[in-house]
Amino acid sequence: MLYYLGMFGIAAFAITGVISSGKRDMDLFSIILLGMVASLGGGTIRDVILSMETVYWVKDTSYLWVAVGSSCFAFFSIRYIANRETLFNYADAFGLALFTVVATERVLLYQFPDTIAIVMGVITGVAGGIIRDVISHRPPLVLGREFYATPAFLGAAMVVALSKIAPGHEFNAIYSAAFIFILRILAIHKGLYYPKWLLYKKTID
Repeated sequence: MLYYLGMFGIAAFAITGVISSGKRDMDLFSIILLGMVASLGGGTIRDVILSMETVYWVKDTSYLWVAVGSSCFAFFSIRYIANRETLFNYADAFGLALFTVVATERVLLYQFPDTIAIVMGVITGVAGGIIRDVISHRPPLVLGREFYATPAFLGAAMVVALSKIAPGHEFNAIYSAAFIFILRILAIHKGLYYPKWLLYKKTID
């Protein structure tokens, strides 16, 4: 199940990469590259930090082809979708949820400490989106007022907690991913963010 969840996450983030480049007049190959960077970047950073012997998409090129195929599909079909921003937000929330959960469980499988698993889960979840937003000149979602990294952190912590409470349960990943996705959607539609006293604001003397 973890393998297929990772594939769905790759596809979701690749689609967000295509949507984010939609107003930049990029050609097909540039958009495919952006989709690949958005969908594969977070996991690549994770594997490099953890000094894995081989980066996951190099070891299994199926991830690479899913990224390419999803980017191509989005490139030709996105023009027929009217509300692209809504699709972007939902696909991003879906990818954030799946990447965070899959990364956290993977790191736990490699016997790293729980703290490292949570940190790597959050980094994997948000890093691809940051790279995508920077390349396509969008304000990074993680720097906005709405909850973004917070759902990823809480979801990664939930993965660790469930691994202790019900180790090996087949639905732990689904529960955690659903939790992240729902929090993120609520943040988008209900404007969930930290109270003002927890926000940093630059003051000018």
